Amino acid sequence: MLFDKTIGSIFAVRVAGNFVSTDVLGSLEFACKVAGAKAIFVVGHSECGAIKGAIDQAKLGNLTAMLKNFDPAIAATKITGERTSKDKKLVQSVADSHSRITAKMIVDGSPVLKEIVDKGEIVIVAAMHDIVTGKVSIPT
Repeated sequence: MLFDKTIGSIFAVRVAGNFVSTDVLGSLEFACKVAGAKAIFVVGHSECGAIKGAIDQAKLGNLTAMLKNFDPAIAATKITGERTSKDKKLVQSVADSHSRITAKMIVDGSPVLKEIVDKGEIVIVAAMHDIVTGKVSIPT
């Protein structure tokens, strides 16, 4: 249902990696407090190349600094063994963690959104899109 919406029926704020910035927070505040959106979905996806690059500590211009944004999710992932992008379970675990961390960062970074979350006026949901099946699920 989420991907079948037409232009104008949802307020989409997209940034590679689902990173939180003041620009993103401002857009979300507008969407919810002014335009009336009732839900924020932080949708990561399976087999994420950016996460693979972060796990492998890729180095390339501005990408190097951008990938550091995944460090909290990498640190939160307790999968042991060889920690490389070849480990599909590790990549997926980091993606799941990153979506949850990002959803929390949205609430923590915006008193405006926190207030309306606390009042039950909006929900913020971390979700995962499986690029093979097309299904969207809520990571546990």
